[in-house]
Amino acid sequence: MKLNIRELRLEGVYEQRQTEAFMLRVKVPGGVLSAEQALKVCEIAERFAGGGIHLTSRASIEFHWLKGEYLAEVMRMLAAVGLTTRGACGGAVRGIVCSTPFAAEFPTVQVLARKLHHHFTLNPHFEDLPKKFKIGVEAGYDGSRHLIQDAGLVYAGNDGDGALYDVWVAGGLGREPQPAFLLEERVPEARIIPLLEGIIRIYRRHTPAGKRLKHLLREIGREEFIRRLGEEVDRDATLPLIDGCDKCLTPVVEKGRPQRLEVHVFAGELEAGRLRDLCGIAAQFAGGFMVLTCDQNVAFLLDERADIGKVEAALVEKGLNGAEPGALVNFRVCPGSHECRMGLGPTRDISRAIIKALGPQGESLTWAISGCPNSCSQPQLAQVGIIIVKIVAEPGGERTPRFDLYRREGEEAFASAVHQGITLDELLQAVAKIG
Repeated sequence: MKLNIRELRLEGVYEQRQTEAFMLRVKVPGGVLSAEQALKVCEIAERFAGGGIHLTSRASIEFHWLKGEYLAEVMRMLAAVGLTTRGACGGAVRGIVCSTPFAAEFPTVQVLARKLHHHFTLNPHFEDLPKKFKIGVEAGYDGSRHLIQDAGLVYAGNDGDGALYDVWVAGGLGREPQPAFLLEERVPEARIIPLLEGIIRIYRRHTPAGKRLKHLLREIGREEFIRRLGEEVDRDATLPLIDGCDKCLTPVVEKGRPQRLEVHVFAGELEAGRLRDLCGIAAQFAGGFMVLTCDQNVAFLLDERADIGKVEAALVEKGLNGAEPGALVNFRVCPGSHECRMGLGPTRDISRAIIKALGPQGESLTWAISGCPNSCSQPQLAQVGIIIVKIVAEPGGERTPRFDLYRREGEEAFASAVHQGITLDELLQAVAKIG
């Protein structure tokens, strides 16, 4: 059967750079993944995807090197453990992210993330959009990821009747970065879904194909956008999401935050065998769950009874968390030209070279490299960001990448370019001066 590439996008599928190889992206709402789900992911990776997975900067999972004839079987296996790829690519509401798993209010926001996931996923009213629509639910403002969402929800307290959220809209990165603006403060949770539905309806009706919400905002302006939204949404419209019992999946310690532990995964590339080891940690010490982070790592919120020293020792024994030089550097890395059709350079190789050039000061900073100007690794939010912007033909015929280097200081919304169009040697020299 001939595959319809356009329709596959909505199913979470992209063609890879390599002929007849596909990438499949899996939604993980709030980044919370059970050990049982992770074991199924391991099985799929070993049978169909070369034995590994890629963790993305939106806390989702990607399988690479899939053959077209296996896609349906992989989706069936995922569905058996409650996971879906629907809307993970293409013009749909993408996976709902939470980039603040170690915050005190993560138990609250992870529940909302799953509710939004179930409301928008597989709902035809929120598919076939002009382009992707990204939603993030954050426990606070650390990391500034609310600025890059089409709709960013930031926990703003509890008024006694329920959680309240600041709502930010029309942000995005890519070739034309634009920070989201604050639409409304302290919105009750019961109004969140009606408000999001109204925003998405305006986006669908008024935005040209292939454009994000930020482009509509540039065209009509903030005041007109707010006016249209006011006509679209009844301010009193609510959709109460009643909970008869606690729906938080990860452990919650009564007397404070749970013990927290993050396992660093270089470039988000995780072998199935190591993921199996992490499943054992989750089952034994973390209530059966792990959290995929937007820094492409794996976090554990440990049970109150867990001995964190024992868990750390178990990780080191299995070759995790710092076994490789530079493994603890916070460095987000997209697949680049290793697999992605848009990639202009081998991002994993380049990031290894950068880590080797770093001193102690540089190792303490946050880093990100994107293999093309689409900025999937969110370099504008890192303290040091790198984007491969083009390929240049050298006099001898060799084609080499050129880089823009960004620095983000203090409370800046996004990082600013400090070097543009530089070679790899020039990049490494600039990196060495940073630290």
